[in-house]
Amino acid sequence: MKVVIINAIWCSGCIVMKKNWKKIIELYPNLEIENLDYDFDEEEVMPYNPGKILPVAIFFYKDKEVARLNGEKTVEEIRLVLDDVYD
Repeated sequence: MKVVIINAIWCSGCIVMKKNWKKIIELYPNLEIENLDYDFDEEEVMPYNPGKILPVAIFFYKDKEVARLNGEKTVEEIRLVLDDVYD
């Protein structure tokens, strides 16, 4: 499973979420995480249609988008999505 996380340096919620994603990486060591910065990776970000609420976490299973979380989420909220689709 792969998660693409779209952040921005001006986004306070993105900063808050860093500790939650660190915990998720500890709990799911085989999870592939790709971080994109809206400010610097704009060409790579736009095909994902991030919307106006950051951060955005887009979950892919077998190369298909299966879930999307916008804004600040708890570790448990992220785990619910992962446990639903994680292989």
